[in-house]
Amino acid sequence: MKKIIDTINNLNIKNYELYGDYMSKIDIDYNKKGKLILVTSINPTPYGEGKTTTVIGLVDSLNKIGYKAVGSLREPSMGPVFGKKGGAIGGGQAKVVPENKINLNFTGDFHAITYANNLISAVIDNSIYQGNELGIENVVFNRCLDVNDRSLRKVIINGKETSFVITPASELMSIVGLSETKEDLRNNLGNILVGYNNNNKEIYVKDLKLVDSLMYVLEDAFKPNLVNTLYGNPVLIHTGPFANISYGCSSIKSIKMAMALGEYTITEAGFGSDTGAVKFYDLLCRKANIYPDAVVINVTLRALEYQGIENIKYHINNMKKFNDNIIVSLNKFDDDSEEDINKLKEFLNELNVKLCISTMYKDGEDGCIDLANEITKLDNNTKNYSIYNLEDSLLTKINKMKDIYGAKNIIYNKDIEDKINQLDVLHPNMPICICKTPYSITDNESIKGYPKEFDMTITDIKVYNGAGYIVIYMGNVLTLPGLSKDSNYLHEVYNG
Repeated sequence: MKKIIDTINNLNIKNYELYGDYMSKIDIDYNKKGKLILVTSINPTPYGEGKTTTVIGLVDSLNKIGYKAVGSLREPSMGPVFGKKGGAIGGGQAKVVPENKINLNFTGDFHAITYANNLISAVIDNSIYQGNELGIENVVFNRCLDVNDRSLRKVIINGKETSFVITPASELMSIVGLSETKEDLRNNLGNILVGYNNNNKEIYVKDLKLVDSLMYVLEDAFKPNLVNTLYGNPVLIHTGPFANISYGCSSIKSIKMAMALGEYTITEAGFGSDTGAVKFYDLLCRKANIYPDAVVINVTLRALEYQGIENIKYHINNMKKFNDNIIVSLNKFDDDSEEDINKLKEFLNELNVKLCISTMYKDGEDGCIDLANEITKLDNNTKNYSIYNLEDSLLTKINKMKDIYGAKNIIYNKDIEDKINQLDVLHPNMPICICKTPYSITDNESIKGYPKEFDMTITDIKVYNGAGYIVIYMGNVLTLPGLSKDSNYLHEVYNG
């Protein structure tokens, strides 16, 4: 493996802190902007689609043909690493290293975010115990843990039912990812809504006089991490929000740093375009004032067979609303037939979309040359699409999101309607984050393909005031996964 200090010197980075020979924290000014390429996919399947592998392979291939490319990825969550999903460092000859360190403790960012989150909960409880000067009656802030532990979905603490969320779904994770400066981070931490008093007045973290302590805990976690691919090319890895229950992209800081360091920045949004990519545009791009120059939709023939080829048509149509430059990248397996590849190519020709064949898993830096060349030939994107205006009412925003999915109706009960009306008064002009299953365009994971005329049901609404958005839960959404019967902790790679 190439030592990270060599990469730091090649990129002329002056502000860094080494974590051994192969990992580093960095901090730079954003004084230059390269082109930004977003990688997304169809709805995920049990076979995997390989977005991360495509990002890394494209970084390697662009560097191979003479362009300075830098990747920007999310940090893996340790819960899924030991669960069914596994790690998130790519695969084969297209991965970032050192893989086990990145997949597990890495530089400690997830631990720091977990500690900061649970420090807030401890201080809330202590404030109540020590006389409750703030008059806290109803606590709405959740503890978190980066472990797939289904028993923590409902727990009794101090005689009241509450729940944990997995660290990637925590508001603290979103705050670190969506804050761009220390001042921004400080303000956002202070604005976290922790509960209400007996007059229904909102109480925030800044009322607990805790912000300075949180800033201290998060000091290092706020800095992006730099690692290398197997070919010694740079990739920034920072924050790890899940796309089904959060916004699903790497941090604003890491993306902007990557754009400052290279001619091309390759980043990914989690799961399919209906979850991660939509939130990338709607939440991150809106906040960061950046916009992708092209979108790569990653797919495998196995996944298309599972979802149905019409599924990719939805994702193409969806992304065409946001961007002129849409490319489909086929993550090719050895047993993929030329007949099936040609069928996909003909299908995409009718949609006026280019298909590139990618073999980065097997061929490393030579595997995405076709895709890399297409990226460098693209015209400038002319679109800058917003799904809704921040000034729209909350219900208007939800209904405009309905059109993104192609839903016929949004269903909700009287309690949800009351919350919508209340939030329009208390928290206007906020974007929304739809949390739903990633396995379907709908909120029902069993519905595959490109469904039409379906309903979506709002089951809950929550304010992430510090992160700056309102969470809309649709269908049966788990914010703390469980372990499966055949989880990865049983396998030799993780049990020593």
